[in-house]
Amino acid sequence: MHDFLSGLAAGIILLQTAVFAPTIFTTIDMEPAGKLLRALFPKFFKLLIAIGVLMFITLIVSYQGTTIQFTIAGLTILFPLICASLVPMTNRATDSGDKARFKLLHSISVILTIIVFIANIAMPWV
Repeated sequence: MHDFLSGLAAGIILLQTAVFAPTIFTTIDMEPAGKLLRALFPKFFKLLIAIGVLMFITLIVSYQGTTIQFTIAGLTILFPLICASLVPMTNRATDSGDKARFKLLHSISVILTIIVFIANIAMPWV
């Protein structure tokens, strides 16, 4: 079950970052696109957190989890939690025109999400 959940997490990340966000930015005017993404990304991070919690629980219940698998489940909870906490600060930076702060916060969020993506892809082999 934890392999399924890690695949689900990786698939959701791929869908959100490679399909939804770019499509929204290229088909909708900037103001409504920003509004839509501000509504989607907190839900995206909450969904990843929920999947991470379920993954952690299935590892405990199965009595088969390795340290690396528990670490991946933990990262799938912790990193999206950090990203979700950065969303309001990122939005404020955008609203105030602070491009440097936006770039920093967005980069942190992207890096953490990429780590979660790669870790979850690796789950079946660790």
